[in-house]
Amino acid sequence: MKNENKILFTCGDINGIGPEISLKLFYFLLSNKLKYHLIFFCPTNVFRFYYESLSLKFNFKVINNIDESESGILNLIEMPSVKMKIGFPTIDSGKSAYESLTLAVNQLKNKKSSVVITAPVSKYAINLAGIKFTGQTELFANEFNASEYLMMFLSKKMKAALHTIHIPLKEVSSKIKISSLNSKLNLLNKTLQKDFGIKKPSVAVLGLNPHAGENGQIGLEEVKIISKSLNKTEFAKGPFVSDAFFCNHLYKYFDAVYGMYHDQILIPFKMMNFSRGVNFTAGLPIVRTSPDHGTAYDIAGKNRADFSSIFSAYKYAIQILKSRMKVER
Repeated sequence: MKNENKILFTCGDINGIGPEISLKLFYFLLSNKLKYHLIFFCPTNVFRFYYESLSLKFNFKVINNIDESESGILNLIEMPSVKMKIGFPTIDSGKSAYESLTLAVNQLKNKKSSVVITAPVSKYAINLAGIKFTGQTELFANEFNASEYLMMFLSKKMKAALHTIHIPLKEVSSKIKISSLNSKLNLLNKTLQKDFGIKKPSVAVLGLNPHAGENGQIGLEEVKIISKSLNKTEFAKGPFVSDAFFCNHLYKYFDAVYGMYHDQILIPFKMMNFSRGVNFTAGLPIVRTSPDHGTAYDIAGKNRADFSSIFSAYKYAIQILKSRMKVER
């Protein structure tokens, strides 16, 4: 992978906790004299506001070109100043969050870096700015023409992936097909091998319906689709009854858990890992991770935000990068 020493960071929503947790992370990393070039896409006035208010003193320089970046300091890619209204989603915060993302994407496409850690954004704010946006995962998948991709969640306790992402519950069933399940499960298997060094992964697949359909009495997706898909794989088992699966801590016996819809995975995952969980987009040619929490407008600007999750996102990004480099050699 090219330019593996350059790590990009987006600022997220400038009225949320994204800039705060980013600067707290930079302070910690630079205090440990890492070899990587830390490159931050953020409006200059927002960066300076938090740099001064948090009193986290570290060396930084403002650059216009990523090739000017150095290790041992923070490299700030200058963005136009923007009006702040801390604690609230605004048109300005949506525009700057999206611009930060697009600037990072352009550098990744130009192979100036292979890794990006994205701070939390507000879909509402970005849409408020007149930009059609369903999520960062979807944006990266679209920008890199990923025909197949997965939203994954990473922690020491459990790795998990979703079959569907940000869609209404009433549409989930229609998206569950044998072909799409086979394709996504195979991608998950390859991801566990390539990005996490697991030679023979084991995956638990959850059912869609209560009691996993109870042999067709409460829905037929498990009988007609999920079970037939699993018959085509050796590494995946199921479909498991979701509530019993998590209640009995069965996730401990698998390398990853595969869920059918957003909250089926996110509720138990966040209960276990809220301050340290990581969002990872599998199936991309670059490494993209993000803290597994939102903009937290209610505590923005109060120096109360915990940077543990974005620190975990950084550590997983480096781990995945090294694993891919090892495979490529």
